[in-house]
Amino acid sequence: MGNKKDVQFNILSNKSTTHGAYHTGTISLSNLSSILIEGDQAKIDLGLIHAKSAVERGVKFTSNEDEVPEGTLYWVVWVAVDRDENGPYYAGAAACPMRIDREKRIGWKNLAFHVNRMDDALKRRVKLSEMGETEKAALKAFLIKHNEEMWKNSKAELKAQLPS
Repeated sequence: MGNKKDVQFNILSNKSTTHGAYHTGTISLSNLSSILIEGDQAKIDLGLIHAKSAVERGVKFTSNEDEVPEGTLYWVVWVAVDRDENGPYYAGAAACPMRIDREKRIGWKNLAFHVNRMDDALKRRVKLSEMGETEKAALKAFLIKHNEEMWKNSKAELKAQLPS
């Protein structure tokens, strides 16, 4: 998972979120980023938001995980950012798995679970418990390397779910 270019987190636009009237039911994804984790490697891949990441392209997805027994396990982590009196911070993070067999061009993911986890991150929740220790370490290292100040400003709940 080499880095082709340095992608940045979306850090708070000046747009307000409208609740009511014409825009009822809309959400803003401008403060949401997606991280793809494969083993001990993590990288931002904004294509995940629309299911068009590099690893998903050309893959037919099934809802039955048993149909992809030899696939590579990937973790999609939705990360929401926010700003408070201390500055920007990682406000929500939620992980969901997917398994892809690139050779057979078939993959498994639970789309409803992915959408619910995206919603959790947007609602500033932290749900990372299903990931293994290797993946958690990769995520923590990535978040710190990406912006150490944002990590320092992040709430204790995130840090507790990504221990040393």
